[in-house]
Amino acid sequence: MNRLFRFFIPPKAWRVPVIILLGAMTGLTFYALIESKAISYLSDDPKTCANCHVMTPQYTTWLNSSHREVASCNDCHVPHDNVFNKYFFKAKDGLYHGYVFTTKGEPEVIKMKEAGIEVVHNNCIRCHQDQVMDAKLSGQVENHFSNRTERKCWECHKEVPHGKVHSLSSVKYYGKVPSEHQETVPDWLEKYVNDLDKKEE
Repeated sequence: MNRLFRFFIPPKAWRVPVIILLGAMTGLTFYALIESKAISYLSDDPKTCANCHVMTPQYTTWLNSSHREVASCNDCHVPHDNVFNKYFFKAKDGLYHGYVFTTKGEPEVIKMKEAGIEVVHNNCIRCHQDQVMDAKLSGQVENHFSNRTERKCWECHKEVPHGKVHSLSSVKYYGKVPSEHQETVPDWLEKYVNDLDKKEE
């Protein structure tokens, strides 16, 4: 037992470097958590989605949509069948997004993965079930009821709620970014927006 105990405790010569290394690793971990605003991802606040500047167009288009009054990002983009699935999906997606953003691997045109498409479609139906099942609407829109599982809602409702967001370099101008997200706007985009404002004046 004594030998086993000694195996886990480094000799005196190693103690100081080990303590320094553990302290540095702990400090870097805390720094990374604070700098990445990791705690904010546990909330349902839509402002969190704009922590990365590549999501600023999605945030500002949602902010200027009617969905702003009734739905946050998580209402549409996270499953709601049970709390465990919700946070598992959120963590899996968040880690993937964090990896892509950190490695500067974000694509020019941001598109949902297959799992995300299924979640958003199910959430459209969950919130709009009355409209989907409405007999009057089914009479006005051909195959509205029968096609709800064969095609996605946004095949017809294309600009809900993000408008004409196409890519990182070509997005519809929706006005100034809220001040709390100015830090997420890259310099080239801020210069472009300021130039647009000057031209309008």
